Amino acid sequence: MKQQILAMLELQNAMNSRVNENWAEQHFAWYRAIWVECAELLDHYGWKWWKKQTPDANQVKLELVDIWHFGLSILLLESRNHHGDIARLVEQQLANAKPSGDFREDLEAFTLSTLRTKKFDVAGFGALMAGGGLSFDELYTRYVGKNVLNFFRQDHGYQDGSYRKQWGSKEDNEHLVEAVAELDHRCPAFKDDLYQALQNRYADSA
Repeated sequence: MKQQILAMLELQNAMNSRVNENWAEQHFAWYRAIWVECAELLDHYGWKWWKKQTPDANQVKLELVDIWHFGLSILLLESRNHHGDIARLVEQQLANAKPSGDFREDLEAFTLSTLRTKKFDVAGFGALMAGGGLSFDELYTRYVGKNVLNFFRQDHGYQDGSYRKQWGSKEDNEHLVEAVAELDHRCPAFKDDLYQALQNRYADSA
């Protein structure tokens, strides 16, 4: 798990640097992005007592991954480049997460902690993962997949409009799902292998 956490920290730092090379000095309100995502997460899970609602499991997981992006950014700022130390701490806190059995209450507790401390409550996030049915392996796979695809888009003309989102008969998101399924996400080179797999598929569809 530690190596996967380190890989995600590296990816998040690279993505933040792509947006702004001096991102760490900008004092972005990462905590605010987290609690806004929490509100969206609750909507996908369901909370309205006056209408029938069923949790949208896939959207719940997607929102959790979005929260993880912002949480990693906070952890990077706190780590002061000691990524190994922060990775060990994250591993311990996720392992010690204790969900209450009520996802909505766990989400409210996590949101309250975020607002109160302006930090990333890793143990609280772990409780949400458990309540949302998101394993660490799935978190890692979804997170890396989304980041690699974002990098790929940027590298292939997303900003100037030359990027092709439709690769043959399928959109890039569909190719991503297929490429991830063909690779071993436990391999240390997973993110690089995934990028190369997307590169091959993109070239073949030209």
